[in-house]
Amino acid sequence: MSITPPTNDPNKPLQSLEEWEDFMKVRYPEPKDGETPKKPAVGYAPEKTETEFRNYEADARPTVREFYRLNHTNQTHEFSLAKRREFLGLKRMTMGVWEAAEYLNQLVDDSDPDTDMSQLEHLLQTSEQLRRDGRPRWMVLTGFVHDLGKILCLWGEPQWAVVGDTFPTGCAYSDKIVFPKFFEANPDSRDPRYQTRNGVYTEGCGLDAVALSWGHDEYIYHVCKEYLPMEGLYMLRYHSFYPWHREEQYGHLCNDQDRAMLKWVREFNPYDLYTKSHTKPDAKALRPYYEELIREFFPEKIRW
Repeated sequence: MSITPPTNDPNKPLQSLEEWEDFMKVRYPEPKDGETPKKPAVGYAPEKTETEFRNYEADARPTVREFYRLNHTNQTHEFSLAKRREFLGLKRMTMGVWEAAEYLNQLVDDSDPDTDMSQLEHLLQTSEQLRRDGRPRWMVLTGFVHDLGKILCLWGEPQWAVVGDTFPTGCAYSDKIVFPKFFEANPDSRDPRYQTRNGVYTEGCGLDAVALSWGHDEYIYHVCKEYLPMEGLYMLRYHSFYPWHREEQYGHLCNDQDRAMLKWVREFNPYDLYTKSHTKPDAKALRPYYEELIREFFPEKIRW
């Protein structure tokens, strides 16, 4: 079964989940040398004027703009905490990692005219590029599982609560977050507790203590946190936290561990954004390799 988002459903403004990732590629083009820049490549470069920067927003598809309007309006601090209480008990299902990838295939989108690629095939494109580049086995596996949290869409979660670049709730919004003007409709923007530099947090508290906007990153991190090394877990938890790893915002909330792990999140980012193509990987042929790799790190069944 495939799921086509109804165009009249306000919870599903994107024609496909890939529309968000396509927008991020425009906002953050691949570095010319093929390496992750230590400084953000696009959007906050010193030579960019404010007007030029905002062109990325002006040129966005209406569906993407609507997605971010819903995201920024509804992702309050209390919403983020409530979703953690709802989902992080991991009581929905018990299944293996490859099984979860096949389950996610229900999100193949019939309305997307540009690709008929399944979610499993997208995951394999990411992990196979990591494998070709000789990355460690744990990192190849991290690439394979990094988007499995999108199964939240199959459990009734709206797109704006599953994908999108994440940001801290409970403190002031950075103007480097995409479409920052949409935060004016968020109730937290009128709550003085949440509109100071630190908000409900303390300087240097560490990102683990910060409630980012809810989405697939936080969910898959909790699913995998007992099984992968710390570097991989940071990639899972923060790969959509563009205000931090690409815009260099919210450093005042980070601790030493966050600063040490930032380089790994940046290492992963190009594989997340730039590995998709129309060439399908052969999932059947690759399955034995990935089942062996999964067994190296995960038990046969895990909780979701």
